[in-house]
Amino acid sequence: MLSLALLLFACSGQNTSTPAPKPEPRPAGAPSATTPTPGTDVAPGGNALLNPSAATAQAPETYEVKFETTKGDFSVKVTRAWAPQGADRFYNLVKMGYFDDVAFFRVVEGFMVQFGINGDPAVNGKWRPARIQDDPVTQSNTRGKITFATSGKNSRTTQVFINFADNSNLDGMGFAPFGEITSGMDIVDSLYKGYGEGAPRGRGPDQGRIQGEGNSYLKAEFPQLDYVKKASVL
Repeated sequence: MLSLALLLFACSGQNTSTPAPKPEPRPAGAPSATTPTPGTDVAPGGNALLNPSAATAQAPETYEVKFETTKGDFSVKVTRAWAPQGADRFYNLVKMGYFDDVAFFRVVEGFMVQFGINGDPAVNGKWRPARIQDDPVTQSNTRGKITFATSGKNSRTTQVFINFADNSNLDGMGFAPFGEITSGMDIVDSLYKGYGEGAPRGRGPDQGRIQGEGNSYLKAEFPQLDYVKKASVL
């Protein structure tokens, strides 16, 4: 994999050494995703997951997503006006079934939980270059807000995080919330945190290996992780 320097940011709270949520580095010059266009929709699962260019449906102005997880269910309300590009990408990912059987691979106490690397390496290979443009930050990264992870300007793809705490210092770094937890925040709080920060800074999973080996790596070496069982637009 070609290297691209990550932007390392400090998180809020007591632990100022924790980097902000971000995906693994991508090859320099990876293309941006096309701007979503209204009027189209996507079929769940199957070959659709290998075709990011099909993820062009414009999301409703507001919509709810139910996440069924290994710890229980939680719901997210997305408001498109908060971050239109992010809201559209999230809508397409959920409709395609992208998040089904996806691990909560980075769960840092008092900071956030991050997920969105698919369990199938072939799917990851297609989505890594499928970037979307940045949205202006109109909402703050307070407890319960959901936001795309990023490795720099216009680099959002599939990874999102949910804030456990007031991480408003992320706002000035370009992290644009697009929705918030409306029920089940206790479920989010209960997701397994025992592995902590990801490699190489901590003992948790290595993002590069998840990208390349998928759930086989996670289930062999990090068996206590929690997973999304199914995500659905209500």
